[in-house]
Amino acid sequence: VQLVESGGGSVQSGGSLRLFCSASGYTKSRSCMAWFRQAPGKERERIAVIDNIGITTVTDAVKGRFTISQDNAKNTLYLQMNSLKPDDTAKYFCAAGSSKAFLCRALDGMSNYNFWGQGTQVTVSS
Repeated sequence: VQLVESGGGSVQSGGSLRLFCSASGYTKSRSCMAWFRQAPGKERERIAVIDNIGITTVTDAVKGRFTISQDNAKNTLYLQMNSLKPDDTAKYFCAAGSSKAFLCRALDGMSNYNFWGQGTQVTVSS
């Protein structure tokens, strides 16, 4: 499985960005798709996940502002980010794992994901 992120950049507070993750490879190994982010000096954290039947979960820090979605026909995962804040500044990573349904959504640690993209930087200025 290969994952390639794009769409990052610099934006002012209140702005929007859309991240893309192009996926290839064995589909059963990417039944659980997620976006993580890592700010300087902080641990990588999962912020949004979509399971094998399209149910999504987002962390409280981005709820109401970020939306995760995917287009299976295009093998692409998206993260729509609105009302961006300086605290959203981080490197954003796409990740894929083979868990499904409840376990996909519940297990938010990095160890639940076998495949990672290289990351894309998002910088939000005040």
